Parts: sequence; structure tokens; C-alpha cells
Amino acid sequence: MENVTRGPAAGKARGRGNGARRGRTRGTAGGAIRGAATLAAVCALTLAVSSCSSVLGEDDTTQHKGDDVKIGLLLPEKETARYEKFDRPVFEKEVQQLTNSKGSVTYANADGKASTQEEQFSRMIDQHMDTIVVDSVDAKTIASQVRTAKDAGINVIAYDRLAEGPVDGYVTFDGELVGQEQAQALTEALGLKPGENDQKTKIVMINGASNDPNTALFKKGALRELSNRVTIAKSYDTADWKPSNARAHMADAIKELGGQQIDGVYSANDGMAGGIIDALKSAGISPLPPVTGQDAELTAVQRVISGEQYMSVYKPYRDEAAAAAKMAVKISQHRMVEYDALAMDRSQNSSTKRIPSHLVQVQPLTKSTVKATVVRDKIYTVRQICTSKYTLACQEAGLE
Repeated sequence: MENVTRGPAAGKARGRGNGARRGRTRGTAGGAIRGAATLAAVCALTLAVSSCSSVLGEDDTTQHKGDDVKIGLLLPEKETARYEKFDRPVFEKEVQQLTNSKGSVTYANADGKASTQEEQFSRMIDQHMDTIVVDSVDAKTIASQVRTAKDAGINVIAYDRLAEGPVDGYVTFDGELVGQEQAQALTEALGLKPGENDQKTKIVMINGASNDPNTALFKKGALRELSNRVTIAKSYDTADWKPSNARAHMADAIKELGGQQIDGVYSANDGMAGGIIDALKSAGISPLPPVTGQDAELTAVQRVISGEQYMSVYKPYRDEAAAAAKMAVKISQHRMVEYDALAMDRSQNSSTKRIPSHLVQVQPLTKSTVKATVVRDKIYTVRQICTSKYTLACQEAGLE
């Protein structure tokens, strides 16, 4: 189970009324490791790297590698649009900028298959990468490749979901906060005030893949809001995060409960939300109950604008990918003072404690916040969102 300790560099909690982030704690870690990371940030900001290195324990005679670093990037699947549209191109561009176009990125996508990713990882080890950044399909099975890479002197950074094994770093979004934002929005859509309970309110909970450690984090955050407040009438884990599997789960829930007995649907991401909404429509359910999501995919943003999907969670992919690229370059160049300054939080998996980590904050996306999130950050233009089908909805939402 992933455990994250947030250090002094973590972003401040973003409030949303009295109910914002209820139950979250942001611990601070004492001791030499946290002190070293804090000092690293000061050193990086003052550019006094050489004088700080000896204090941090880094050998003053360490030979820094040049810009000709070799970095591997392993992404998990293509069902979610973000990986090919944002993560990969931003990561590659950032590496090129940081290395004066001398560094190289070797890329592979596992297309949702753990065995394929293991083969891809092994090939990158054979190609003697300096650092491999991996968003694991299966966090447990990839552990053997992580250990093999470490034995070969290759750094490993877990990306987006925490891999098992002796990883050197971790870059991700705040998973529990994602689930909490989703559930909080759902309870608001159902008309529940902060702290109010209504066991007559029934929801269906459709979670992500059970072999994805992030699924447990999303679920934990969501249940913090939902438990003892509403009745979770049915709950499913969704193999491979596939929309078709989510649609089948929703169809099963409708059959078991009756469409009119479902007040809301917790969907862990946008792709599944699309399948869920298709199942609700096919069953003739109208009006649609509020459905959550995550990833702010273009089709989901359009569903939010039109009212078919209640909300999504906007995750600044560019920030996450850029942070991972910076960490990969710095650790490849043996610039550990600068590396530590980028990773001020600490995580742990089942075998490794105090993994240097960088957490990126998230924002809920509803009809009223589209302009302030994905449009402001130039993820999508108004023209991309407001196609002819959504012209009227966009006008009503103030997107023109």
C-alpha cells in the first residue's frame, strides 16, 4: 500500500468551504532526510550547490554526467487519452530542453498488458538506460524488473502510480484527494450538506482496476466522504479500466437495483464514465443521475458542459510530466542536490521507505470551472470543446 508523507514543499490545501478536504492530514517528517531535502531546496535556490553538497553527504568529487543522458519512458495503456496526447510529448520535450537536445528518450506503451511492459522494461535494461521512468500496468509484477534495473546501475522513477521494488523516486497526483473531490462533488450533486447523512440515497461505485495501486487511493479518498453518508448499493472493480467493462457493471447494477433506485454513480475516471452513461441511456433512464469522472478528457468535458456527466477531476498532466522529466535528467546526471530539491515529499511501497516524491495537486472540473481549468491552461481551446453539437450548452456555460 502506498503511503505518502508531504513535506514543506507540498502545495497548500485548496479549500472549498467548510467541507474542503475533510479528514485529510498533511504530516511533516522530521529527521535527517527531511532536513536534507529542505536544505537541498535552499541550496538550489541560492545556486550554492558546491558548498551544500558536502553538508548533504554528496561526495564533492562526484563526476556529473553530461547532457547525453539516455532515459526510458514506459507508459501503461492507450485507453486513457492523456498518455499519448500530453504525458509523452511533454516529457520528451522537457528532456530535450534540459539537455540542450543531447539527451534521448526511448518510449514504449504497454497497451494495458503487464507482460508486454515487462518485456519493454527488460529491453530498456539491455539498452543501458541511465534512468527508466515507469507508469506500471501492474505495480507488483514489475518489481522484478525494477530490481534487475537497480542491479544494473539504472535509476528507476515510478510515474503516476507507485511501482513495487527499490524505486529511486515517484511523481504522481494526490490520489486520495482525487477520490475525495469526486465523492464530495457527488454528495453535493445529491443535495447533501457537509456532514449530512441520508442512507436512503443509493449510489453505485465503479472503481478502477484492482491491480492499479492508485485505485485503492481513489477509493480510500472517496469512501472517506461516502461511508455512513449514503448507501453504496453496488460496488465494482473494473478490469483494465475499460469503458466496456464499466458499461457492463452499470448494466448489471441497473438490472439488480432498478434504474430509478440509483441516485448517483461514482465513476473513477472519464473513460469509464462514458461507458456508464451509455448504459444508463440504453436503459432509458432519464434524467441521468450525477456521474463523476477523472482526467478531464475532451469528451468528458463536453459531457460536463452538456450536463450528461456531473464532474471530472482536472489533473495538470503537463506539470506531472515535466516534473518527471526534470527528476529523470537530474538523477541521470548525478546532480543529487537538484534532484532532492525536486522531490520534497516521501512515499513508501512494501519494500522501500522514504522514496523521494513529487506530488502534483488536482482540481475538480464542473460546468462552472471549465474556463478556469482546461481552457486557462490551454489543454483544450473553446473551439475544440464547443463543436456544433455543444454550441447551445457552451453559450449557457459562458464558453463563447
